[in-house]
Amino acid sequence: MLRHEFRPGQAVAGLTMLALAGGYAAEAAGAWKVPWAFFLPVLLGGLFLSATATWTAYRVRRRRDAKKASAENMEAPASTSGSHAIK
Repeated sequence: MLRHEFRPGQAVAGLTMLALAGGYAAEAAGAWKVPWAFFLPVLLGGLFLSATATWTAYRVRRRRDAKKASAENMEAPASTSGSHAIK
């Protein structure tokens, strides 16, 4: 069993931040000459992809949980037995 659920949005955000840190390190070392305005679209694009991955995972998880809950609830409701006792 998994210790925690997989969160793809956090993975994408982490990879984006690692890419930005690598780019800034290469710029600081003089190995790569790039204008500072290059990093802004990379940051915004990475955050957008992270949000999209998080939203998609949320929708998939909700749909899977709803399907599982409806499959478990296949027995007759408590009121059909004639008593008001809760099962």
